Amino acid sequence: MITFLDISNFTTQEKTFVTIGTFDGVHFGHQKIIEKLVAEAKKANKKSVLLTFFPHPRMVLQKDVSLELINTIDEREKLLKKTGLDYLIIHPFSKEFSRKTALEFVREVLVNQLNISKLIIGYDHHFGKNREGNIEQLTEYSHLYNFTVEEIPAQDIDDVSVSSTKIRRALASGNLKTANNYLGYNFMLTGVVINGKHLGGKIGFPTANIDVKETYKLIPKTGVYVVKSIIKNKIVFGMMNIGNRPTVNGNHQTIEVHFFDFNQDLYNQKLTVELLYFLRDEEKFDTLDSLILQLKKDEKTTRNYIKNNL
Repeated sequence: MITFLDISNFTTQEKTFVTIGTFDGVHFGHQKIIEKLVAEAKKANKKSVLLTFFPHPRMVLQKDVSLELINTIDEREKLLKKTGLDYLIIHPFSKEFSRKTALEFVREVLVNQLNISKLIIGYDHHFGKNREGNIEQLTEYSHLYNFTVEEIPAQDIDDVSVSSTKIRRALASGNLKTANNYLGYNFMLTGVVINGKHLGGKIGFPTANIDVKETYKLIPKTGVYVVKSIIKNKIVFGMMNIGNRPTVNGNHQTIEVHFFDFNQDLYNQKLTVELLYFLRDEEKFDTLDSLILQLKKDEKTTRNYIKNNL
């Protein structure tokens, strides 16, 4: 897969099969659309193109500071790289770009820039200025500019429609099993390991403090999780706490991972942590001894989970 960071950087003489969307989460439903795109493009001997946008349109048009995304843009790119796409275009979304009418978008972007042969889109897709474009207009314009359009019905898991919104809600409530089922992979947090207060090491549970710099990244419900990371091509398991560390009077949220059977310096390294299972809510303990006792129970529970489920 080749990535382009602006539509204007992409040129091709070959006809393309295209899909469009923000694809936040690259979840189970998104994957079905992309699988169809890739398979049909290969069958027709055409190139597959996914056009996405960053920042998210709502960040630009609504200044919605409460919007939290399942993936950072780097995570999204890594997930899409696994799908077999030929080209990924991450176009900078702006107010100016949003003013393109549906017809202008089709003519200037899909036809002139992407050299489209077929458009494959998800159910109820809207585009163009004020989201005026819909499947009916796309079909009309496709006849005008000689390309075809295929709309994919809503994807379902157990009769529940998969959506990024439902995944966000599941993560916010600690329902990690549902979120990961909808995603089709383990939800992840990516950040740089920074210096903490070293309190974990003093009580026998040294931690890597993860700094997620992207303020728009969704951080799940506070609590303790079973996690894994790949460090130097090796899978390392552990348990992670998201919270304010109330027992030691913490005053801001931290993300701390205690890795099992691991003793390496991780400072300043970029780390991706996959969340496997929600263990318990964060608690405030009366004494450090009570906290240590609970952490030992957490470790035993976590190791048993890893042994029996992974």
